[in-house]
Amino acid sequence: MERKMLISSISYLFVLLFLYTAVSKILDYNHFKNLLRYSPLLRNSASIVAVFLPAMEILLVLFLLNPRSLKWGLYGSFILMILFTFYVGYMLAFVSKQSLPCSCGGILKQMSWRQHLIFNIAFTSLALVGIWLNRKQFREEMERITKATYA
Repeated sequence: MERKMLISSISYLFVLLFLYTAVSKILDYNHFKNLLRYSPLLRNSASIVAVFLPAMEILLVLFLLNPRSLKWGLYGSFILMILFTFYVGYMLAFVSKQSLPCSCGGILKQMSWRQHLIFNIAFTSLALVGIWLNRKQFREEMERITKATYA
């Protein structure tokens, strides 16, 4: 039971994070899109990313809230956090500190880029833990069903 609670807690943290950031980006869409245009990695695809990213975050929220798609929500969260982490790492390593545009939503834009990197690494790790716990939970349930069926 503790494992289920931990998986749920991790899922709900991602739901809060993605819902909050998606809504912030949507409410301030023009500003978000304009900031993406200043990113050396995203400037050519800013319009696409500005629509795709909040849509992906909302889709992941829906996956995370549905027990049948939780596994895919956790995997998607992990992949998205890896992408965010590499993006922040790249920006810190290769872009002038004076020209680092932050396109994050809400209070997350108050973080420094280094704090963002640590935050992203922590959430990437949380997604990995959620995947591992969910797989372990699934295996144990399958073993229980198999034993009950053949007992």
